[in-house]
Amino acid sequence: MTDQPRPARIPIIPTIIVALAVLTMIGLGIWQFQRRAEKEQALALAAANPGLPAVAFPALPPVAPDILFRPSSVHCLRVIGWQIEAGRAADGTTGYRHIAQCSTGAEGPGALVAVGVGQKPDDKPNWTGGQISGWISEEPDHRALLSRIGGKVTPLRPMLIAREAPPGLKAAAPPSAADVPNNHLAYAVQWFFFAGVAVIIYILALRRRNGPKPS
Repeated sequence: MTDQPRPARIPIIPTIIVALAVLTMIGLGIWQFQRRAEKEQALALAAANPGLPAVAFPALPPVAPDILFRPSSVHCLRVIGWQIEAGRAADGTTGYRHIAQCSTGAEGPGALVAVGVGQKPDDKPNWTGGQISGWISEEPDHRALLSRIGGKVTPLRPMLIAREAPPGLKAAAPPSAADVPNNHLAYAVQWFFFAGVAVIIYILALRRRNGPKPS
């Protein structure tokens, strides 16, 4: 008598866990699609903001779309540190953007000010503080990719892009909506890809589990 093939057995608990994980990833992908539309609306609003009247500089993040790129000003009591980032000057040249970490009060949250662009990262800007005007932007985004994909991220702090640079630096390029990436479509595709990979791996694992045992 020949052996009859064993019916495939599907473990209930692991299947439920994998199914919930896949559904969660699909849900995150759909949510990123929705965030993409919201980001497009916010960027469309921000595109017209540089020509609007000045507003008060926001003390805390996040920066609302209705004030992003609006003219503003900051009174920097003193510079307590510098941050160097790649940047672009108003004349189109590239270099190193010098961002001052300012104290704004005894107990205030402080403020970030992109004072200008230099050609060397070790340039020492000749600026120690004072009243400075420019446009409201956000600090450079160094948040981890996985946290941005999942949506659980700390909001970026507001940053002023100075209209005029101190001696030795060029004025930084004014903020533009074209410089703000809208990566939510890519994030959505990644979540759908993760879901598909999880399904394929689990199907292969089931086939190996239910396959013929080596004699």
